[in-house]
Amino acid sequence: MKAALLASPATPLVMADVDCVDPGPGQVRVQVTHCGLCHSDLTMIDAPEMMTPIILGHEAAGIVDAVGPGVDSLAEGDHVMLSPFGPCGTCYWCVRGETTLCASAASMFMGTMPDGSIPFSMDGQPVYRGLGVAGFGELTLVAESAAVKINPDVPLEVAAVIGCAIQTGVGAVLNTAQVEEGATVLVMGLGGVGMSVVQGARLAGASRIFASDPVADRRNAAVAFGATDLLDPNETDVVAHVQEATAGTGADYAFDAAGAGPLVEAGLAATRNGGTTVMVGAPAVEHTVTINPAVMYLTAEKKLLGCLYGGCNSQREVPRLLALWQAGRLDLEPMITARRPIDEINDGLDDLRASIGIRTVFNLS
Repeated sequence: MKAALLASPATPLVMADVDCVDPGPGQVRVQVTHCGLCHSDLTMIDAPEMMTPIILGHEAAGIVDAVGPGVDSLAEGDHVMLSPFGPCGTCYWCVRGETTLCASAASMFMGTMPDGSIPFSMDGQPVYRGLGVAGFGELTLVAESAAVKINPDVPLEVAAVIGCAIQTGVGAVLNTAQVEEGATVLVMGLGGVGMSVVQGARLAGASRIFASDPVADRRNAAVAFGATDLLDPNETDVVAHVQEATAGTGADYAFDAAGAGPLVEAGLAATRNGGTTVMVGAPAVEHTVTINPAVMYLTAEKKLLGCLYGGCNSQREVPRLLALWQAGRLDLEPMITARRPIDEINDGLDDLRASIGIRTVFNLS
């Protein structure tokens, strides 16, 4: 199969011929038709100690190519959205409903399948499986629970965007923060995840949604997704503006959707006493957050929450999100601002580095 490969850290991706094994027990092989480009992919590409060679891409959808023994929920030809997390359903975290923390699904960070095997190779040498999907290749192998069956009338490029951006952003609002109707919300960073946070806040019935991003095109686009106040952090003190706009109370919720330590600190400063800041974006490993516990916690009871993939169980969440889209309450097509063939992957990465557009989706079919 053809795949866009990261051969060594912090280098352009190269198109390569890679082999993919047949599915084993409980596994599904999928022909990837579309894969979105997420900032988490860029973070991994630029990581100096990234394991290589590796196939990245984790926001993908496609068609089942083959199923392994024991797979009974999917069949060859089914259309599926792929999840980075294939929960086992029986571990300590799964039985508590915390499927993104599943011990088996944690293999997504190790570049392997849950059993430690590596399904890809090139010239007899292993090729790692990036972020649990490896969607930048024409074929991939996932656990049965990581492939969500969808109706054939759902465009696969739309399903791909649900895979990470929509689930992570909307899930951060509805699942992690549990934003209530009438709340005030600050969203910092308006890429695919941040724009999905805006949509989640709109779905939750937030009364005011402050949207902050240095890119004017993204700020302007946020209006259509539900933002009520647009802030340019290069020209406006975001914390001071939110405090003033809420009569000194502060926002009920703040979301760092860019993955930056300073934005987490800004969220804590912008939220009210008892307010909640959610870390949604994927930061570089060197980022840190400085907190004064006496100010933030002892006297103000402010809350700081981690958020992995919006706390979503994809088997439950994807049908709900598709139903909201079909009802006209969730905007998916406008999230896609560029469509490219997979061999233009580096051009898409350049756009992402320059903060151009919201979501680029690559066609692999």
